[in-house]
Amino acid sequence: MILVFGGTTEGRKAAEVLEEAGSPYFYSTKTGEQDLTLQHGRRIDGALDAEAMQAFCRARDIRLIVDAAHPFADRLHQTIFNVAAECRIPVVRYERIYPERDPSLEWLDDYSQIPRDIPSLLATTGVQSIARLKPLEATGMKIYYRILPRESSVALARQQGASDDQLCYYHDGTTIDIEADAILLKESGLSGGFPEKVAAAKARGMRILVLKRPEPLPCHSIVNGPYGLRRAVEHLLPDFYPLHSGLTTGTCATAATIAATLQHRQSASLPKEVPVILPNGETIHVPVTYGPGYAACRKESGDDPDVTNGIEIRATVSPADHLEILGGEGVGTITLLGFDYPPGSPAINKAPREMIRQNLQALGNASFQVTISVPDGAEIARRTFNPRLGIEGGISIIGVSGIVKPFSEEAFIDSIRKCVTIAIASGTDRIVINSGGKSERFVKALYPDLPQQAFVEYGNYIGETLKIIARQSTIDVTLGVMLGKAVKLAAGHLDTHSRRATMDKTFVAQLLAESGITLDISSITLAKELWQLIPSPQLPVFAKTIIRHCQTHCAPLLPNARLTILLIDDDGNIYA
Repeated sequence: MILVFGGTTEGRKAAEVLEEAGSPYFYSTKTGEQDLTLQHGRRIDGALDAEAMQAFCRARDIRLIVDAAHPFADRLHQTIFNVAAECRIPVVRYERIYPERDPSLEWLDDYSQIPRDIPSLLATTGVQSIARLKPLEATGMKIYYRILPRESSVALARQQGASDDQLCYYHDGTTIDIEADAILLKESGLSGGFPEKVAAAKARGMRILVLKRPEPLPCHSIVNGPYGLRRAVEHLLPDFYPLHSGLTTGTCATAATIAATLQHRQSASLPKEVPVILPNGETIHVPVTYGPGYAACRKESGDDPDVTNGIEIRATVSPADHLEILGGEGVGTITLLGFDYPPGSPAINKAPREMIRQNLQALGNASFQVTISVPDGAEIARRTFNPRLGIEGGISIIGVSGIVKPFSEEAFIDSIRKCVTIAIASGTDRIVINSGGKSERFVKALYPDLPQQAFVEYGNYIGETLKIIARQSTIDVTLGVMLGKAVKLAAGHLDTHSRRATMDKTFVAQLLAESGITLDISSITLAKELWQLIPSPQLPVFAKTIIRHCQTHCAPLLPNARLTILLIDDDGNIYA
């Protein structure tokens, strides 16, 4: 059993990761005031001292603790460390992502270093810090305390001596509406809105004091994102998830590039694992090996059925005036139009290229010529769709998120069912279903007030998702779909997986004719090429034609709810 200490944004993310397993776990918060809907997790509210925590862990057979508490919750972190050591339970610390420290700010080790020469100070360090700051008022400093607008927080603030005229409250978390000479912040990371708070304070010309985050206590592993947490849980409790995640070829190529760069610099001790920054900003550690003049990473697909599982992806680097990414042995070459790069380019997608660039920049220099190679790539590529897509001579280096999340069809549909249940329980008045992270990012901008739980990923199972929603609720639904899946859906394929449906050019020609568009599509291989081929003034008409056909097949699955279909292009433009 897993015990999560949350009450934070990281705690919420940890719960989302564990919910994917369908296995029971416990989620603990101090006050019980966090709005969180759990399907498989059981909540525990109220502070646990060392004795109570130890008794709970022994009675519930806790085998892993996820410490996702606030980074400044020193006492709780220490208690978790002590109890875990006593009970021999591994701890995974879910940390925040922190930007580099801005030297123009005043960095403090503790409250004793706050300068006494400040006439007025806005303290945003939380209600628990008021008692530590009150003595400064004796120096003549006027202090305002920004706290959460909760009854418990207000009561505690008054208990510590704060007057009503000293209290102000968080609204959007970044707006500063108090006139003060200086502001006191905690180094709260990206999820704590730290960069936004600094920007707002700079805009008002305030002196900015920042309490440094405490260094984390020793633990089994430190993660700073959902993928790292899942991989840590899979390693420590292999039975918790029925299927295990893996790495994309893009992540493996990036890891090999990082290792090759360290090798090129002749680092005294070459690491067996290297930190890789994923597209979502989190960092995971990936095993690597070294050969003469190159570094390598072994592709790990987890439980996802993938012919590339176990292959070795290599990287070599050499100094250059700018970053150039080349394809070596076993990396395919693009021969047709319609991809991110022109014919003749190596089949290395945009996301892996960006990962390589970002990670080299993190190492301090992105001016390298990087060559990615896959010794067995040409042979393996024959068992993929690459030859059909016009990619010749090897495999593609791909991956949007950097992580492969495995699902059998049954497990994926079951996960959709659980997500729909949670969405309905959140109280949302609309469920927004989408194919994955990219489409969700675009559609979210249209519904900024919906809770995170309202967004459900359907993968390829559009029909099953709509049926699940219809069985559970009469709630309105928005379906976000990109062109590749949309042309299949418009043809009546409610499951758009390539095993069951491919682009029907005859049907696409029919859609064009209905839209009054004359276009030769005999040479296209991917539906998204249509965005470039169709004249811009005719795109809205074409989009409406596709949406109308999609509505014909989807609307009957939601007889008691309204369905809105949004067609999304690769740049995030949305047609309704």
